[in-house]
Amino acid sequence: MRTRGIRLATMVAATAALAGCATTRPEAPAPRGPSPQETSGRPNIVMITLDDLAESDLAVMPRTRRLLARQGTTMTQGLAPTPMCAPARASLLTGQYAHNHGVLTVEGAGGGFRAFDDRRALPVWLQRAGYETMFAGKYVNGYGLRDPRYVPPGWDRWRASVDMSTYSFVHTRFNVDGTVVQPPGYSTDILARYTEEMLAQHRHGPAHDDPFFLWVNYVAPHHGGPHESDDPPRDWPRGRELITTTPAPRDRNTFSDAALPRDPAMWERDLRGNPHAGPRVSGAYKAAMREVHQQRLESLQAADRAVGRTVTALRRHGELASTVILLTSDNGFLVGQHNLFGKLWFYDDSLRIPVIIRGPGIPRGQRVSTPVTNPDLAVTIAGLARARPLRRVDGVDVRPWLTRPDVRRVVPIEAYPVEGGRQRIYSGIRYGALTYVRSRGGFEELYDRARDPGELTNVARLPAYHERLVRLRAWDRRYRSCAGSGCPG
Repeated sequence: MRTRGIRLATMVAATAALAGCATTRPEAPAPRGPSPQETSGRPNIVMITLDDLAESDLAVMPRTRRLLARQGTTMTQGLAPTPMCAPARASLLTGQYAHNHGVLTVEGAGGGFRAFDDRRALPVWLQRAGYETMFAGKYVNGYGLRDPRYVPPGWDRWRASVDMSTYSFVHTRFNVDGTVVQPPGYSTDILARYTEEMLAQHRHGPAHDDPFFLWVNYVAPHHGGPHESDDPPRDWPRGRELITTTPAPRDRNTFSDAALPRDPAMWERDLRGNPHAGPRVSGAYKAAMREVHQQRLESLQAADRAVGRTVTALRRHGELASTVILLTSDNGFLVGQHNLFGKLWFYDDSLRIPVIIRGPGIPRGQRVSTPVTNPDLAVTIAGLARARPLRRVDGVDVRPWLTRPDVRRVVPIEAYPVEGGRQRIYSGIRYGALTYVRSRGGFEELYDRARDPGELTNVARLPAYHERLVRLRAWDRRYRSCAGSGCPG
């Protein structure tokens, strides 16, 4: 059963484009340089992010599972509070929710790189704490459109792809420390090589005694060109467009027998009360979606090899044992669940992201279900580095939760129009197995994933859920604009 509500049609357009409860949040202290005692004994930190990587996609990344998950801790409830490219990256750089860092979407007002204040972001914190900082890959959406030679504050080594070439896997332009180049090759392979080179330069450079922070952000499995002969057609009705990615040549058609995920929400049948999914789709559309899914999996093979190359480089330079590696994504992705394609939705397949951490002090082979968000990861990195945030952060350091029983957390979620605008499409709360959402028109939805893992039945009007609905509604009002210590821990 679903209750009729206001259709959130703007969300379909999204396809285009570890501490205990007593944890404290640093509140933007005055900056200072590190003392000699503070620069010793701290780990190197490598953050690997993939674009639009759903948690379930890890199943086709054997090196990542073997080298990271088996050697570290998997947070099974990684969440993107605003499941969209630019807001999620800004959260990783600030430790803040979108309504605080101001990057609300990818275009227009509050959209992308133009909306981001990078002067007090994570690399600045780390650099002031004595870390050498290195970046390779996709930055915040729209980076380089105005000034492709711009290097943001806090970065010692810079290898960023320049939009819109970011979305061409074979003609990518990169800003290499202020010089724009277009190296030949496949984007993922180029980024793996840049990563190896920067690690080697650190090892033999003047700062090799300092710890380092490296962030490499692969574009796969995000959509991108060039167009290939087996790509699905694009002339579907408005709101149903399908766009796909480009695998490396050696990986083309290696998953030609891959079926769509066996998800209870796949090609939802009962659409009478679903205000989001729209009409049923044709067999041709389902076949095209399967091809999109296939190419997403194929594009991840180069990224999986790149993870292996990074671990090998760290081992070769004698840095692996002293390096914390964190792998995550900006948001999940739907490939037919609820008859939808893309992200920005409040459904589990859109909100959920992989979070894997390995390194000194991190338990091996462990799975923890305490929710962890994009903002938490920035604060956790700062904690590892003993760096002081220069912002009022909303996230918390999640490290103490790695060795504690699983904890339920109140996680605020929100989304904004893709084309720009500061009025939310929805706000809500994720708590335990419950997801509560209130649309801009006031329509409420409540899903109990313990009983309904496909989130097919809106129970907001059921008497049995009234008390829970009232509690979640109150949390949404309290936290939808929270900041710093006013956010749930």
